[in-house]
Amino acid sequence: MVRVAVAGATGYAGAELVRLLSSHPGVRLTILTSRQFAGKRFTEAFPAFAGRLELLCEEIEAARLAAAADVVFTALPHKMPMKIAPALLGAGVRLIDLSADFRFRDPALYERVYQPHAAPELLARSVYGLAEVYAREIAAAALVGNPGCYPTSILLPLIPLLREGLIEAEGIIADSKSGVSGAGRSPSLRVHFCEVAESFKAYSVAGHRHAPEMEMVLAREAGRPVGLTFVPHLVPMSRGMLSTIYARPVPGVNASRLRDCLEGFYRGRPFVRIRPPGFVPDTLHVRGTNFCDIGFVLDERNRRLVLLSAIDNLGKGAAGQAVQNLNLMCGFEETAGLDAVPAPL
Repeated sequence: MVRVAVAGATGYAGAELVRLLSSHPGVRLTILTSRQFAGKRFTEAFPAFAGRLELLCEEIEAARLAAAADVVFTALPHKMPMKIAPALLGAGVRLIDLSADFRFRDPALYERVYQPHAAPELLARSVYGLAEVYAREIAAAALVGNPGCYPTSILLPLIPLLREGLIEAEGIIADSKSGVSGAGRSPSLRVHFCEVAESFKAYSVAGHRHAPEMEMVLAREAGRPVGLTFVPHLVPMSRGMLSTIYARPVPGVNASRLRDCLEGFYRGRPFVRIRPPGFVPDTLHVRGTNFCDIGFVLDERNRRLVLLSAIDNLGKGAAGQAVQNLNLMCGFEETAGLDAVPAPL
């Protein structure tokens, strides 16, 4: 059994991690941390776990985590994981970080997008945790930077097509919609019920900090700079994410070639489903799962490719992908703890 700790267990992504890890056949949960609920049972924060999990939440202490866990998930706000990562890694603990602290290899780029980094020397060791693309590197890693939810939904459809040169690298537009849980559990006016219900709005238009993360990965995979305009939206649902991506195919590329590329790239990968022609991905069909559903339409009249992807922002966009990375790192079946049958409604 692998001993696992979740730091930040009472946030939405942390609680989803606890849910998935509680039924993982190769894992024993040893520590849950929470600033707000320290000294209280996890079930006081999430009564749904009553009768299933009796752990007390603790304060975050690197030495305690290192002594009691082989793998630590940090579902914490930016800046916090980088402060405890050196001690954890120095003690031989493997770390999967759900913040942005270890998604960038270049300290200057990270600091331009976020803030000064407290452990820049660790960035060269971190592996970007997009499981379907970097599985081999993840399996050997001690430190994984779990991708954000928006990047996961956008990178998975685009990377195979850019790798094969089937779409132009310039002028890509990603229009994404997220459920409110993507904003986290901390209360704020922006996600107050009266501000969100019966509302549909864009935010951080062409200025969201996930855009540099995506352009960095896309440029690496395409072998050249990639221009991306990214517009996120907030929709009044609790969880789920749909991205609609517009790109221009290179001359001579048809729908059959695009489908062969996507199906070939993800053949044998259990959590990416390339949907058949005429099927439009829907957040309902991935809710509570680690699936990414991808579909596309080639608009021949305008020579424009419309890619669509649906994920659960707390699943494949956060906790599910983190557990998938754990499976790769620890030699488990990739689907371990993630193979529940989806609910039809």
